[in-house]
Amino acid sequence: MQPMTLLLTTGAIFVGSHLLLSHPLRDSLAGRMGERAFQMVYSIVAIATFIMMVQAWRGMPPEPPMWAVGDGLWAFSSLLVLLASVLFMGSLIGNPALAAPGARAAAQAAPRGVFAITRHPMMWSFALWAFAHALVVPTPGQILLSGIIAFLALAGSAGQDRKKARLMGDAWRHWAARTSFLPFARQISGTSPWGDAIPRGHALFGGIALWLAASWAHGALGYMVAGIWRWVG
Repeated sequence: MQPMTLLLTTGAIFVGSHLLLSHPLRDSLAGRMGERAFQMVYSIVAIATFIMMVQAWRGMPPEPPMWAVGDGLWAFSSLLVLLASVLFMGSLIGNPALAAPGARAAAQAAPRGVFAITRHPMMWSFALWAFAHALVVPTPGQILLSGIIAFLALAGSAGQDRKKARLMGDAWRHWAARTSFLPFARQISGTSPWGDAIPRGHALFGGIALWLAASWAHGALGYMVAGIWRWVG
């Protein structure tokens, strides 16, 4: 199998297994296996298919970049990854979109911080991370890999809206009415004040720490030097 075809195939398996287990097959499998066992199976399938896809990407032959990448594009991409890191860290606490016992209670709170930016901060963190990588590694293989990850994150978010509305009813619909799918959409439209979108401490400082550590590890592990480390040290 050609390397690009293998990447497409493993990417389709990665996306397809996620969407099937998250939506049409979830209720029946969780009902038979129990929620905890289902979550274990879901995690194993997710990790296994992701590894398959990454291995296919690593097996791609060297490809010429599709555009030149200078300091300006690196700086913009680094800021995108910083925003993604803040969104991710903020999404770990008080997130109604997560399958947590307190999801219904969290949906009653006023949207603040990353949840005032988007009701899907974790999924958008993955999409922004993928987009940033495609900008600075503009090869067909990387663009395909990034596109697969971004598509799954955003399609999964849309599916999550429907699933949560079914599971949580008015609690989720009320949350969705006070939040936006697209980042900063409510602030740009004037519906919500920009002050609401200021990240809380755990999101801001945790995101900065994650961004610094991950971008440092990028170079330390032998990949391209990324983030602020391209200009420092």
